Amino acid sequence: MKLDVQGRALAVLNRLAQADWPDRLKLRKPFEKLIFRGSRASFRLAASRAAKGSRSPRPLDPDALFDLSLSDEQQMLVAMLDSFAAEVLRPAAHDADAAATVPQALLTQAQELGLTFYGVSEQHGGMAGARTTLTNALIAEALAKGDLSLAAALLVPLSAANCIRRWASAEQQARWLPAFVGESAAPLTAIAVSEPTVMFDPLRLTTRAKRKAGHYLLTGEKCLVLRGLEASQLIVAAQTKQGPALFLLDADSAGIERRAEPAMGLKATGTVRLVLNRVKVSAENRLAAEHFNYQSFLDHAALAWCALAVGTAQAALDYVIPYCNERLAFGEPISHRQGVAFMVADLAIEVDAMRLMVWRACARAEQGLPFQREAYLARLLCSEKAMQIGTDAVQLLGGHGFTKEHPVERWYRDLRGVSIMAGGLQL
Repeated sequence: MKLDVQGRALAVLNRLAQADWPDRLKLRKPFEKLIFRGSRASFRLAASRAAKGSRSPRPLDPDALFDLSLSDEQQMLVAMLDSFAAEVLRPAAHDADAAATVPQALLTQAQELGLTFYGVSEQHGGMAGARTTLTNALIAEALAKGDLSLAAALLVPLSAANCIRRWASAEQQARWLPAFVGESAAPLTAIAVSEPTVMFDPLRLTTRAKRKAGHYLLTGEKCLVLRGLEASQLIVAAQTKQGPALFLLDADSAGIERRAEPAMGLKATGTVRLVLNRVKVSAENRLAAEHFNYQSFLDHAALAWCALAVGTAQAALDYVIPYCNERLAFGEPISHRQGVAFMVADLAIEVDAMRLMVWRACARAEQGLPFQREAYLARLLCSEKAMQIGTDAVQLLGGHGFTKEHPVERWYRDLRGVSIMAGGLQL
C-alpha cells in the first residue's frame, strides 16, 4: 500500500523526531511547521481537485508565477536551511575539503532533512509541486551559503530524483522514484555528463550507446562525476543514433572503471573519472519521457550550478563586509577607503543580478515557457561574476585571503568550477 503525500510528510517528521541535532540547532519548530504547512497545503489541493472532479491540475496562470515574493513554505524552507548551512555545513567544510569527502555524520543529518522529497512528485509519495524548479534553486542557494562543495555533494540524490521525475517514462518513475522517499536512505545515483575532451560541448558527446537487440552497449569516458566512487547507480549521458540520451545503470556493472579525480575545487564532492568499456544496459533503462528534451536537461543542470554560485557568492559578501569594517589600516577601517567600499558595493550588485537571472529562468521553466535563453544568460553571468567575486573576496582579505584560516580561498576554488561543470546536478 502506497503512502500518500501526508503520510510521507509524517514519515519525514518521524525521522526528525528521533534525531537530536535539530534540538541542538534550535530547528525543531521550523522543521515541524514546514512539514505541517506543506502537508496541509497538499491536502487542500487534493480536496479541491476531488471536489471539482478534475483529473488534472488546474492550468497555471503564466502572469502569476514570476513573483519575487516567496511563499510561506519557501520562506520557512530557506530559513531552516540557512540555519543548517551556518551551524552544520560551515564548521564541517574545512575538514571535508582536506579529506576530500563528506563526513558520514553529516550525510545522516542531511538525510533527515528529507530533501529528496522535493524531487519526487506527489503521486509517488513526494512533495514536488507546481513551483518545484524555484524551490530546488532556493534549496541549493541556501545550502551553498554554508559551503558550495558540501552543498553540491548533498544535492546529488535530489538531482537524481529530479532527473528521473522529469525525463523518465511514467512506468520508469513508478519503478524508481519510491526508493527516494522510503524509510531507508535514498539510492546514491550520480549523474555523468562531462567528458575529458578539449573544449567539451555537452551537445557533442563522444560517449556512444550502440543498440544491440534488447540492450545498449555504452563506450566512452566521463570526468568530474560528483560522488562517483560512492554511487550505487549512475545516470550516464551518451550519444545514440537518435541523438543524446540518458541511461540508468548499476555503478558496479561489468566494463565500468571508476577512479578518484581530485580537482582544484569541489573536493568534498569526491569527483571521479569514469571509463565505460562496452557496458551492457537494458533498453528499459533508457530514460524515455514522452517529451524528452536533452537541451532542457542541460539547462536545468546549468541552473543548479548557478543557484549554488549565488549562495556561495552571498556567503563571500556576508563574510567580507564585517571583515572590512573591522580591519584597521592607517588608524581607520579599510572600508572607509573608496577602493574597498566600491569593490564591496560591486559584489552586492553582482550577487543580486545573479539571483534575479536565476529566479527568472526558473520562473519560465515552471510556466512551461521556453527558458533556454534565460538559462544561458544566467549561466554566462554566474560563470563570469562568480569567479570575479571569489577573486575579489580573496583580494579584500589581503594576505589572510591566501590562507586556510579564512574560508574565502576555498570558496574561490569552488566558484571557479561553476564555469566548467556540465550536468552532475539537476534542479
